[in-house]
Amino acid sequence: MVTIETTGKHLAIPSRQKPCANPSRPIPRIDAAKHRVLVQGLVRKPLELSVAQLRHDFPQHEVVCALQCAGNRRHTMRTKLKEVSGIDWGDGAVMNCRWKGPRLRDVLNEAALHVPEPPKAHVSFACHAMPCEDDTWYGGSIPLQRGMREDAEVILALEMNGETLPVRHGYPVRVIAPGIAGARCVKWLDEITVQMEESPNFYQQHDYKILPPEATDMEVAERYWSRVPAVQDMPVNSVVAMPGSGEQIRLGHDGTVEIRGYALPQGDQGPVCRVEVSTDDGATWSDAAIVEGNEGHGKWCWALWSATVELERGSPRRVLSRATDAGGNTQAADPQWNLRGVNYNGYGEASDLTII
Repeated sequence: MVTIETTGKHLAIPSRQKPCANPSRPIPRIDAAKHRVLVQGLVRKPLELSVAQLRHDFPQHEVVCALQCAGNRRHTMRTKLKEVSGIDWGDGAVMNCRWKGPRLRDVLNEAALHVPEPPKAHVSFACHAMPCEDDTWYGGSIPLQRGMREDAEVILALEMNGETLPVRHGYPVRVIAPGIAGARCVKWLDEITVQMEESPNFYQQHDYKILPPEATDMEVAERYWSRVPAVQDMPVNSVVAMPGSGEQIRLGHDGTVEIRGYALPQGDQGPVCRVEVSTDDGATWSDAAIVEGNEGHGKWCWALWSATVELERGSPRRVLSRATDAGGNTQAADPQWNLRGVNYNGYGEASDLTII
């Protein structure tokens, strides 16, 4: 789990501290010298690219972005709304890194796209290295137009934070699609397919979807999987990381307490431009200071924030946070419940605080 205690004020956090984004995967051991990425489907020139070709035959692009599991904050949905199905992720299923590799659009342009209706097309990513819990391979897809936009900065990452991509994060190559759920950022990538439909993989078709409230259990959910779109963009969000819920906090000499956390923009609507905090259950709000995240590379990355607030001694006390991004998206107090507990973005919260 990633915490503000471990990140401090750093934009990119050490590799060893990050959670894995893809679901229920064993870690394959891949010989990079022999590894190939196939590029196929609706292209005139199918490719079979080595890692060396990806590194040397295409311009290398660096992007700083947050990558988060669609189930980030699932625990809060479970405890504040009602029971959900899925791993009990807290507020730390997120990482913020410098990624480097060729742009997806450059690779697809080299393959010479031949797509009858580009607005309806998809680009599918796959890893066949090992079977998954619910499928014999892992895959995901994004709209082709998103993948081909230069300003979307989708890359095939070979490096993370200036070093070779770690094995647990997809070595030798993984997809990085900024602003999009981590489940689509396939690790240990071995196949790219341009096609007119989404990936047929289980995790695209039967998971990571915001099911309607009527889907109250997995049996009922079967009626809805084919009718509900797959999660792509992640929502605007913020988290109160320090203090944590249930902690005892000593009041400063001036009667204040420091609050710290992180905030994330919605999809491609970044950067985060405002974070507010409340100590009276949302009746009034005051601005927090964004201490890092917006200077020069903030469209996709988290914003670390801090605020100094006045609190009375006693318990229980509660602090809320809400973020707003450049697209005007602001967190809501009570997002709608969904069975898989994905894309939860209710107010950030530290509750049951004891102030001494």
